[in-house]
Amino acid sequence: MSFTHRTGTPPRIAVPAQIVHRFVEVDGVEVFYRESLPERPDAPVLLLLHGFPSASHQFRRLIDTLGRDFRLVAPDYPGFGHTRAPRDFTYSFDRLADAVEAFTERLGLARYAMYLFDFGAPVGFRLALRHPERVAGLVVQNGNAYEEGLSQAARDFTALTPETPGAEAALRGLLSLDSTRGQYEGGTSRPELVAPEGWLLDQHFLELPGRADAQRALAYDYKSNVAAYPVWQAWLRAHRPPTLVTWGARDPFFLAPGAHAYVRDVPDAKVHVFETGHFALEDHLPAIAPLIADFLTRTWPGASAPLSPGAARP
Repeated sequence: MSFTHRTGTPPRIAVPAQIVHRFVEVDGVEVFYRESLPERPDAPVLLLLHGFPSASHQFRRLIDTLGRDFRLVAPDYPGFGHTRAPRDFTYSFDRLADAVEAFTERLGLARYAMYLFDFGAPVGFRLALRHPERVAGLVVQNGNAYEEGLSQAARDFTALTPETPGAEAALRGLLSLDSTRGQYEGGTSRPELVAPEGWLLDQHFLELPGRADAQRALAYDYKSNVAAYPVWQAWLRAHRPPTLVTWGARDPFFLAPGAHAYVRDVPDAKVHVFETGHFALEDHLPAIAPLIADFLTRTWPGASAPLSPGAARP
């Protein structure tokens, strides 16, 4: 069998980024992370902060898409993904932020934009409060910071205590395979666009020894984030960081009013709401990735415009 090469303009090929996968030790925690190697050493930096029940693998396709033009860095928190924490690690959102803060310092990240998704919002806002000078901007995707963004299910979840009747049963249900899959596929009108590897890998990590206890501790600590909403909002008003908000409107936990609320404290924030669920990147990456590329190019001094997604470099 032979193939005839047609003359003319060659097809455009979207060449993915080169990505490295590493561990770094910080304060007794072996933090796993994945990082793109952009073609420019001074490329804008985007720190990708994942949510529950996921880890840095949720950003694989985004890193492939944008990583040649931007430095995308995605760590796994203690209690998630490939990161290994000592048995006596105390799981709270303060401690997750401690680990990520130490991680950024170990990598020498002096300035970065942050992608705040789900649990990434409480981690990222803690970093912002500690080091506002390091924050070049915010990309918020279903990362809630407002009371009006909480659904009734989220309010019930944040109210849980170890003494709440049925709390342990509710948490066991939350950590089940059906629940994990539902968080990925819920809200999307095209579940065939959601790769099963994401929720299957999440479930694998959730079932590792000690991980259920870690998630239980974080669940009971989540109310500390709701209590901090006014502090986070005050930070936004004081610093007015460049902000891009993308949101899945059918998220059963974090409602679309939580997306629009950011404009109240950052009037120049750009808000884009999509008809999908919690893991909006799963089925709306082609719409969201160009928004992020444009945002980083506009807001990072000296950034050069990236190529269109289908273009190949000479």
